[in-house]
Amino acid sequence: MVDMDPTRLAALFAQNRRPRAYVASPLGFSEAGRAYYAERYLPALREHVEPADPWTLSLPREFEEAKRDGHEREFGIEVGARNAAAIRGSQLVIAQLDGQEVDAGTAAEVGYGAALGLPCVAVRSDLRASGEPGMRVNLQLEAFIELSGGFVARSLDELVARLAALRAA
Repeated sequence: MVDMDPTRLAALFAQNRRPRAYVASPLGFSEAGRAYYAERYLPALREHVEPADPWTLSLPREFEEAKRDGHEREFGIEVGARNAAAIRGSQLVIAQLDGQEVDAGTAAEVGYGAALGLPCVAVRSDLRASGEPGMRVNLQLEAFIELSGGFVARSLDELVARLAALRAA
């Protein structure tokens, strides 16, 4: 991973641009998460970025067919490849890090984006402690985010306000 200049994140939003952002989250796995994602999270992000939404890259029907045909592992690799391509096609990663433990897939997506040199930003609004002392999440994950030139916001409102400030600068 290359240590990023923090001005790189600001440059993505210069002149009021809306950069393409891969939206890493586990929110699509539950009914409540899907509702929040569709009704609150994505609309708030769309004000400031062009979301690359991994939940639209693979359809429930495809998972059902893979299970029926005994190709779950192969399809799982295909889903991972689709998500990796979407990350490579993005200019930054935005991650949702709530949960007693951060979702492993979300953490992997952040790590992949950071390794590619993409700035990574995140929101962790969960009240529960997670990670090592003094950290909001696992120390390696938080380090990847910070070293990429990004930050971890404490709420969706804070994340959106920081993105708005970057666009307004």
